[in-house]
Amino acid sequence: MEDKVIKAQSDHSIHITSMRVQMFWRLCAVSLLSAIAGFVCIAFFYRYDAENDIVVKLNDYGSNMASVIAQSGYMADTDSGNIKAELSTAASIYGGRIIVVNGSLKIVSDSFSYEVGKVLISKNVVDVIKGNSSFVKTIDRDQKYAQLTIPIKKDKENIIGAIIVQGSLSDAYAVITNMRDFIIITLMFILIFVIAFAFISSKRMVRPLKKVTEGIRHAADGFMEEKLDVKGSYEIKEICSSFNALLSRLNTLENSRQEFVSNVSHELKTPMTSMKVLADSLNMQEDVPVEMYKEFMKDIAEEIDRENKIITDLLSLVRLDKKANVLNISQVDIGKCLEGILKRLKPLAEKANIDLVYESYRPVVAEVDETKLSLAIMNLVENAIKYNVEEGNVKVSLNADHKFFYVTVADTGIGIPEESQEKVFDRFYRVDKARSRETGGTGLGLAITRSIIIMHGGIIRVYSRENDGTTFTVRINLKRSEVLGNATENGEVKGDDTEKVTVLTPKTFTTNLGGNGKAGSSKAKA
Repeated sequence: MEDKVIKAQSDHSIHITSMRVQMFWRLCAVSLLSAIAGFVCIAFFYRYDAENDIVVKLNDYGSNMASVIAQSGYMADTDSGNIKAELSTAASIYGGRIIVVNGSLKIVSDSFSYEVGKVLISKNVVDVIKGNSSFVKTIDRDQKYAQLTIPIKKDKENIIGAIIVQGSLSDAYAVITNMRDFIIITLMFILIFVIAFAFISSKRMVRPLKKVTEGIRHAADGFMEEKLDVKGSYEIKEICSSFNALLSRLNTLENSRQEFVSNVSHELKTPMTSMKVLADSLNMQEDVPVEMYKEFMKDIAEEIDRENKIITDLLSLVRLDKKANVLNISQVDIGKCLEGILKRLKPLAEKANIDLVYESYRPVVAEVDETKLSLAIMNLVENAIKYNVEEGNVKVSLNADHKFFYVTVADTGIGIPEESQEKVFDRFYRVDKARSRETGGTGLGLAITRSIIIMHGGIIRVYSRENDGTTFTVRINLKRSEVLGNATENGEVKGDDTEKVTVLTPKTFTTNLGGNGKAGSSKAKA
């Protein structure tokens, strides 16, 4: 066992370490790639800006020179010394080259004096002279120069030649080269900083997760009373809050389970104890009178019936829990279903001198499991009869709107204390334990009823005041498809606590419980 614990702790440490290492390298990679991408973008935009700046300057000078050449008549007299001098001066300023071509594609001037008199066959020059382009830009990054070909216009329509202006990009590219060296050195420092930052950050980020994991493992070992209280980011706090809520729910379920086991043990033991006391009393006496013997045997039989009822109710509850989604759905006339329930309970009501009153506001047909729904409503009506006052009454009402039907069971009985109303649906809970034993109650009827109503996607509410009666209201969808449409992924149905009962004037529906039939209501009197 100790070896398993040590191995689990070792696996846990390895997992946390692995998480930290992964986070460390991810932070390093993201930070370094971001830095490299940033520097690359800076270099790219600097190069683009430098090239564009030179092109703008070349365009300004080339356009001015083209205008001067056109106005000076240089294309007709290429021996003009002033124009040649100006072209040479400009070429030296820009550290480039200036070539002038006439309309016949012949080079009439070259600041380098290499190509004068030759014919220049160039697509850029041809396009400019033909007027296809206002100017043509060429950037040669291998040779590190920018070139503009600009037309020489005598007037707006007459192009007499072209001027080619070249400027060097060497200085701009030299700056970029120096910048690249600076970037490499800077990246090395950034890498050192990133490693240190990632190491510290990964440690800080993993620390709360480590505490959360330790808390979860601690809870898995059975220590579910200790809450998680880890300081960290919003997400970490949300995880802790959700986990603490889960722990609270698990503790509640565990307490309910223990209480249920305790209650079951007590409820099953009580009849057995009573039977043993009765049997021992008979065994301890000699020549027991027949009347006493029969009385004791009658009491033993009642205790056996009580034990059997507890077991039957427990089995029903277990089946409902295990088969929460198994319902035999069919179209059921709810009014006839309620009439049948009241007919079956009429003898019990007559014996207790209780009036049964049934009111139906409209015909209602719904998609339900008739057997289970009948059991649920019967439990409510039976309780209303058993816990009523002498010559009291039980009123069962049926109503509906476009989406739900409503069944209300109201009595004039002893009522339920306010502090007990939230517990009446708990298993084995009894408001009046002495009276429950007298009436043969097991404390499971309302728990069974609630389970059945929830299976149908409905809700049940209780309204009561002591000595002023109790009212149970049940609301269920008319169509099963609407219930399934509200189902969550785990099969539970999303409840809607808002209750809207449409108040209608009772229509004339004659019901017959075998007693006094009335329009809109029926009464069974003892």
